[in-house]
Amino acid sequence: MDIMSYLLDEAITLVPAIWIIGTFLKRTPKIADWTIPWILLVMGIVGSVLTLGLSVQSIVQGVLVTGVAVLGHQLLKQTIERN
Repeated sequence: MDIMSYLLDEAITLVPAIWIIGTFLKRTPKIADWTIPWILLVMGIVGSVLTLGLSVQSIVQGVLVTGVAVLGHQLLKQTIERN
């Protein structure tokens, strides 16, 4: 197993956590919608660094994990609503 697949396997567990946190943030009236992706990005990077250690690769994994969570949510939402 190479190092990149190990990092991805470890970081991918953050996707559902980021998705759930985003859902709670969306339901919080005092948090503006435009700030939610930024909050999730910071949380994804912090979670990845805590999981994988401080490195450029863990920061990139945090960005990717957040992107997967936000994209997954939007794909599901847009497919269901179809406006």
